[in-house]
Order: sequence, then C-alpha cells, then structure tokens
Amino acid sequence: MTETVGSPAGAAGEPDSGARTKGIRVQRVYTTEGVHPYDEVSWERRDVVMTNWRDGSVNFEQRGVEFPDSWSLNAVNIVTSKYFRGAQGTAQRESSLRQLIDRVVKTYVRAGVEHDYFATDADAEVFEHELTWMLLHQVFSFNSPVWFNVGTSSRQQVSACFILSVDDTMESILDWYKEEGLIFKGGSGAGLNLSRIRSSKELLSSGGTASGPVSFMRGADASAGTIKSGGATRRAAKMVILDVDHPDVEEFIETKSKEERKIRALRDAGFDVDLGGADMASVQYQNANNSIRVNDEFMRAVESDGRFGLRARTDGSVVETVQARDVFRKMAKAAWDSADPGIQYDGTINDWHTAPESGRISASNPCSEYMHLDNSSCNLASLNLMKFLRSDLTFDAELFEKAVELVITAMDISISFADFPTEAIGETTRKYRQLGIGYANLGALLMATGHAYDSDGGRALSAAITSLMTGTAYKRSAELAGAVGPYEGYARNADAHQRVMRKHAAANDLVRTYHRNDVAVHKLATKVWQDGLEIGARNGWRNAQASLLAPTGTIGLMMDCDTTGVEPDLALVKFKKLVGGGSMQIVNQTVPRALKALGYQEEQIEAIVEYIAEHGHVVDAPGLRPEHYEVFDCAMGERSIAPMGHVRMMAAVQPFLSGAISKTVNMPEAASVSDVEEIYFEGWRLGLKALAIYRDNCKVGQPLSAGKGDKSSSEKEVEKQIEYRPVRKRLPKKRPSQTVSFTVGGAEGYLHAGSYPDDGLGEIFVKLGKQGSTLAGVMDAFSMSISVGLQYGIPLEFYVSKFQNLRFEPAGMTDDPDVRMAGSVLDYLFRRLALDYLPYEKRAQLGIFTSDERTAQTADYGSGSTSGGEVDLDTMRSTVESSVSDSRRDEDDRGAGSSTELLELRLGKAADAPLCMTCGTKMRPSGSCYLCEGCGSTSGCS
Repeated sequence: MTETVGSPAGAAGEPDSGARTKGIRVQRVYTTEGVHPYDEVSWERRDVVMTNWRDGSVNFEQRGVEFPDSWSLNAVNIVTSKYFRGAQGTAQRESSLRQLIDRVVKTYVRAGVEHDYFATDADAEVFEHELTWMLLHQVFSFNSPVWFNVGTSSRQQVSACFILSVDDTMESILDWYKEEGLIFKGGSGAGLNLSRIRSSKELLSSGGTASGPVSFMRGADASAGTIKSGGATRRAAKMVILDVDHPDVEEFIETKSKEERKIRALRDAGFDVDLGGADMASVQYQNANNSIRVNDEFMRAVESDGRFGLRARTDGSVVETVQARDVFRKMAKAAWDSADPGIQYDGTINDWHTAPESGRISASNPCSEYMHLDNSSCNLASLNLMKFLRSDLTFDAELFEKAVELVITAMDISISFADFPTEAIGETTRKYRQLGIGYANLGALLMATGHAYDSDGGRALSAAITSLMTGTAYKRSAELAGAVGPYEGYARNADAHQRVMRKHAAANDLVRTYHRNDVAVHKLATKVWQDGLEIGARNGWRNAQASLLAPTGTIGLMMDCDTTGVEPDLALVKFKKLVGGGSMQIVNQTVPRALKALGYQEEQIEAIVEYIAEHGHVVDAPGLRPEHYEVFDCAMGERSIAPMGHVRMMAAVQPFLSGAISKTVNMPEAASVSDVEEIYFEGWRLGLKALAIYRDNCKVGQPLSAGKGDKSSSEKEVEKQIEYRPVRKRLPKKRPSQTVSFTVGGAEGYLHAGSYPDDGLGEIFVKLGKQGSTLAGVMDAFSMSISVGLQYGIPLEFYVSKFQNLRFEPAGMTDDPDVRMAGSVLDYLFRRLALDYLPYEKRAQLGIFTSDERTAQTADYGSGSTSGGEVDLDTMRSTVESSVSDSRRDEDDRGAGSSTELLELRLGKAADAPLCMTCGTKMRPSGSCYLCEGCGSTSGCS
C-alpha cells in the first residue's frame, strides 16, 4: 500500500472529489475497484454451540451466524462468543462477521475523515475496503478491546495495556486500588512500580515505621481476586515491580516462594489448592506477576561479585549494603521455586526510550511487552505472518510493508476517538500516542520455510521481519506527522527520539543474513529505515512508540494462527474441533510445507506425516534426514527447544522493537538454580528488556500437582510410567453380519461385513473377480489387513477418510441408490461401510449421506431450517483434513480435550497449565499467560 503524504488534493491524477489540503493517499493492494471485499468470498451460515468439556453443559449458543467458509470452526466460535455485541436472543445481537467488521472499520474511517487523515474521500473509501479485506481474510487483527467496544454504546476503549503509578502517600495508594479495579472491571490489565513507596526500614513523618510496599500489595491482591470472582471469566491481570535497590527488595523477592511453601503445607493437610480451589483464597499474592527491575550497576556488581547499596526512598541515602550475587541468587531461587519474580533490565529499557525528557520508564503492563511512561496505555494489533508466505515459500516483504503501513495508520486513528479509564492515562496516551504493532505465527513461518527455531537462519529471518515491521511503522508514523502533526511530546524529546531511531537502524545494519528469504527482507528493511530517518528528521514522528510482541492469545485464534507471538509451535500433533461436535488429532499443516521446503518428494512427505501422526515426533521418521530434525523442534515434547534457544530468539528481535516481548522461557523440572541465574544473566548481556522463566512442576496450585510431600519411601507416591499398546479384540464365534452385492463400472462383487454383538464393525470380506485370479487374491489380502486393523482399534472413519475418493478402474456408475458414482471399487466399499456403520454425525464430517439425506438438504437449502427432524446443513459440512490423526488412537487419546492434554498423553506426564474457567479445557502457554483453545479465554492477556 504505497501512500503519499501531504500531497495537494488532486495531484498526480488522483480524484479531487472532497479534496482536503493535506492527508494521506491510499492505493489499493488487496482490493479491486468496483468490487466490495464481501463480494469476493463465499459466505455460509453456521451454528455455534460451545460446551464445558468436563461436564457437557452448554456455555454459549447462537445459531445461524454468518462467516466466510474459509474460517475454521474454532475461529467462528471464538468471534461469535467473544466479540459479537448485543443481548443474545434479540434482534440487536450481531449475527454476521460483516456486522462486526463494519462496526469497527466504519468507526475508524469516520474518525480518520473527521481528523483529516485522508487527502480525499476516495482515499477514505479505499482505506475502508483495504482494512475490511485484511480483517476478512485474517491478515491481521486488532486487540480484543477494539472488538469489544468500538462502534458500540460502551466507552470506546481500544487499549489492552495500561501502566499506572503510585506515590508515597496514602491517597495515592488508595487511588492505585481504585484505578486497578476500574481497569480489571473492563477486562484489561495494568502494571506499576512500587519503588516510590518508602520501605519498612524507614520512618514516617509522624515518627512511626512505614509498612513498606509488600504490605500494600496484600490489599491490591485481595481487591484483584474479588473483582475476578465477581463474574469475570479470567483472572485479573496485573504486574507489580520493585527496583533492586529498594530496601525491601529481599522481602519482595520471596513473597511468592513463601506462599508456595504454604500451598504445599495446605495440600499435604488435605486442603483444596488446585487453581481456583476453595482453599486458595487464603493464599496471598497470586493475582499478580512480580518482577524485579535491575540496573546496570547491580548487574555489573553481580558479574564482579561486588557489593551493592540499597537506598532509602525519602533521601536516596544507602540504608544497607548487600552482596549483589546473594540478592541475584535469591531472585533465581525464588523463580526456581515459584516462577516469580521475573526480571526487567532498567538500563536497556531506558537506553531505548524515545521520550526520556518526559520521565523514565519505570514499569510495564502485566505481560511485560508494553513499557513506557507512567499513567499511559497502548493499543495493539498483530499481523499473521503466514499470510505473507508465497507458494514458492518465500516471504513477501513488499506486501508485508504495505500491510504494516495500513495497520499502523488505523491504530493511530483509534487514539483520536478512544476513551480511557482515567483522565491521567488519557492525557498521557493522547500526548505520546503509543502503539504496539506486532505479529503472530512466527514459529509456523520458520518451520514452513525450513528454519529451525533455534538456528542462525531462523533468528536472521525473524530479526529481518521484525526490523522491517518496526521500520515501516516508524516511517508511516513520520509520514503521518507530516499530514496531521507529530505527537505532542515530540518537541521536547526530538533529540532522544531521533537517537533511538538511529539505534534501530544501526542494529538493522548488523543483521547477518543466510538465505534468500532473509536477504530480501533485510534489504527492504534497510531501505525503509533510511527513508524513515529522512522523513522523520523533516516531519518528526506521530508516535512515541510503535511496536512490541504481545502474546496474541484470543486474536491468534481469531486469525487461525498455529503459533502465538514469538513462540515456537507447541507440538507437531494438535487438536482440531469439528463441525457437528467432536474433535480429531491432526498433524500441523505447517509440517508438509516445511518438508517441501527441505526438498522432500510427495511420497516421502506423506510417509513422514503418517509417522508423526502415529508417534507425535520426527525422530526415526522414514526418510527424514537427522540434520533436519531441528526444524521440527517444538516448545514441548520430544526434542523440545532448549531454554537458551528461546532467549537467543528474543535477543535477535529485541533491537527492532519499541517495547519488549511477552514470553516465558520454559525450563525442565531438572533445571537448577544456577541454570536460572544463567538465563537471567544472559538476558542482560544479550540486551533483552524483560525475561521470565517457568520451571516445569514448580507450582503446586495447578490441576496436576505432584504427589504428597515428603514421606517414608514406602509411602511415597510413585508416578506410573504406562506404555500403551494396542490390544486385539477378536470377534466371537457367532456374530451378526450382512452381505451386499454391488456393481461398479460394470464390475460385479460382494461385500460381507461382520460385526461385534455391540454393533461395531469387526471384519470385512470382498469377493471380486474370479477365484484364483490376481485381483481376487489381492482383495482377500486387503480384506484381512483391514479386518485385523479394525480389531486392533483403528476407527472405521480413519479408513473411510483414506479410501473415499480414491480413483482407479473399474470406476463409474453403481447400482446403489445411496452411492450413485464411485471413483473406484474401494471408494464405493468404504462409502457403503460408512453409511451402514457410522453414526450420522461422523458421516456428516466426512461428507457421506444417504439419498434421503441429500434430498432433505436440497429441500432445506433455502430456509436453513434445522428444526423438526430436518437435516442440519452446518453439521453436514466436512471439515476433515487430508492429514488425519494417529491411526492407533486408543481410548485414552480420545479422552483429550485440547492440544495440551493430547501432548500430556503422548509424553506420559502432566503439563503445568490451568483449566479454563469457562469451558474446563486445559489451556496452553501463550507468551507469559495461558490461552484456551476451546473458547478463546486467556489467563490475563487480551
């Protein structure tokens, strides 16, 4: 999307209808003049019925919603339940994606026209169509508050991330409680630094001893827990930070680890300490993420084993001198115990600060990706990187650049009409116009292009893409400054802002490229930074901040992303929900693309995918070269990515982000305190802004805590390692059966099918061709292999999905009214078996219906009715992928309700993840939070 800023109206042959003195010109990228984006897609009606996976109760139901047929069931469910506005069951309730997109996009366009963003009315219309097309095709998404609020009668809150401030007065502390509560009520989160509050080692003006910040944390924690339990479906998201030189730093470090010991004692005494358990209310500090803000002086003292001074809040004098390494080790030990505190690197954060004359950056939002001035907010949007991967597996850098230009323009427009929870936050945000453009699906993109996540090539491509994104965002920000003016606080911060822009550009020059993909992206990024610096020097910039990497939880599901934020893939085998109920396991569709990028042939790809479906990993996959194993390394499972691999990826992209990165470095249970120290130290050395770790099974307050506490060896609970093997269930001597005669393309034959007494297919025999012929022998052998597979538990629907539509002679007309045409004998046989032995719901998923059912479809097509026993067209939709799940799924695998639970079954051990409070499904990691694949709920990040 190439746009010219500040051009006089009517120049360069552009239409002059509704011309303005200045503004941006918008050229079409995705859309066609005269064709509305809605007219380019195929729409369909679906029923959304969401249930609690644990007890089957219905959580949400809305029938007849309208979406493009390319949208997955999960994306439809989440958008319908989360983002459609209006009371259910009323005419005011939104029922189409068109209504949702129009509600948001038209609000943005009206605000853009009102505030003179566009040179002409024609440019405004093109902008509307381009934005609509990108949202319709899942190219990007705004953060959740935009979908909740924009265009409704509610307050137009567009920001998901907030930073508050608190001073050393009781009035300010009480205001903190109130402001946090208002933000939690709106479904967002906030962070703040408590370091201005004097320590418990200092005196009050009245002569008494101060309580210290940790004591006030108790009140804020209780408030957050109460607001959450007042009807919210997710925990209150909050961050509390303390500077490392605060005299109460050691008490703050140990708050969570001490509570974790309390939880263990309660558990051993028989109390309910699962997440959300009845007895967890007595445990404190569980509603916040804790972080220590370390400075370079402290980290150098750790490096040299020196001493460090803790300073009074009132006059800055040294209250106590401590050994820096002792404090650092306490931080690592507490994080090893309870995953808190995380660490934030103050020196790096403020060295990249664009507005230091307006105040230091002292805090972050709850997930640590937004870092800027106190009492400020940031609205986010994320691009789906897989939408820019061409068919030849190269990254379309030019298209990505144009998409970023359009999205960042829309994000800036939103500040013009946005509402804020407090006037102080609104004033700061309008003055500095902080934005947070980011991306999702990086892990999928790297795998699809044949890059290992933990590799030089993978990091180079990631760095180049991130540099291009931020460079383009700031270039567009400079262009917008020329059209509608720089941010209000720019004048006093101009030198600092330009210095940070030069730092970004210099970091871009240091990127080392390895492959045609990252070479092309990096070349364009270099040009964009050069152009952006020139335009910015002339115009200034519209935004003090432009980019960050958020968890992209719910919006990642809305865009049908395989991976969130900067994360690698969770595992190679995932869960997929099916229309009409149920789910299936599938091999990630990124895997075949990765194998193609690595040069494998179609036959090899199919064999490797089949192996992954059965085993869940690539080790010893047939034909896969060991040097390619690393491409398929994931966050969990066999060959999981090493903790330092996550840190190195963060370090590769951090120099190209205005803000920081929401990500937790997962560590194995066997990791030591020294390992945590190494991660925290390397984060500082490599230039990160923030870092958090999570050691497997370090927290007890989860649904799958380990056994009881220390007991005698005879009493200790031992985790059983169970190896699941298929067991053959033979048919009884006497069993029900049926025989069907058939004709396919003139060839006659017989199908004999034997069943278990409880009505499950157990064997087939096919008579085709003369006895003794090659064809007859092959069919006998084929029948025996299918029969044995059925008796070992391979589902019939697996065979049907494999053999239906198989084409070879004889083929053509049949004498079966339910299967009029067949591509081959096997195509006919398995369609007939499906009709005779599979329930309607499974046949609907496979697209196999009787003649009566097809007639009913035709009769109901116009009305879409599903009542009175009529056929439900939405249920009939086939969503079965060509790459089906594990052919040896046993009953335990079928009991999984999410990708995390499936992974647990594969690994034979539990994963530390909470159950969704809405639908009961086990959540999966997303940045520093958790995401529910079932309903889109998150544990704190929009």
